[in-house]
Amino acid sequence: MAAYDAICFDLDSTLCEPTQDPAAVLERAFEGVDRNPFCTPDDLRAAVPALPTVGTAEEFYAELFAEVADRADADPALAPSLAERYLEVQDPTAVRFRPGAEAALEHARERGRVGLITNGGRKTQIQKLRALGIEDAFDVRVYTDPNAGVYPKPDAAPFERALGALEASPERAIHVGDSLRADVAGANAMGLDSAWIDVGRDDVAREHEPTYELDRLEALESIV
Repeated sequence: MAAYDAICFDLDSTLCEPTQDPAAVLERAFEGVDRNPFCTPDDLRAAVPALPTVGTAEEFYAELFAEVADRADADPALAPSLAERYLEVQDPTAVRFRPGAEAALEHARERGRVGLITNGGRKTQIQKLRALGIEDAFDVRVYTDPNAGVYPKPDAAPFERALGALEASPERAIHVGDSLRADVAGANAMGLDSAWIDVGRDDVAREHEPTYELDRLEALESIV
């Protein structure tokens, strides 16, 4: 078990998960642009590793729908309007804690300063935090903000900002997240330890190796 001055968490698919049916959200998005669906939620998840790093949710989903359209031989020109409709259908407040998340967060707070580093904009992510009742659970919250030079993980900026606010050195910090590409790669590049939460995706490419690999958040107590 290691002692850390700072323990940072990702938000989506790490501390929380949506309660909306992803298939229903996707179906309503396609209905909104008057097109038959050319992909499934699994197709969307499978396409994420191929996307470039972007700064906003609108850009992310436009790139995502363009990628799945290309894979399905559909019209990629639909991507921007699909992305807009998809975001309209999504309800940021429709979230719940992932199993073990509340206990893991409380455990971390008892052992060091705690940060949130999320690839999401302030407005949307705060709605999720408020719905979960953890808006004030962190000593620092870092959101994606390209206008302020904070680009999404694995970019170094979010980690640098969090560590600076937490007054912690990289070698005395750990970051917990579900994405090998964003969370693990970003933390590793900055010199932080990384704890990867395996959320059961079948399409994960093991291009980056975490310091710790956990099959559930409850296991965080065994390493921190």
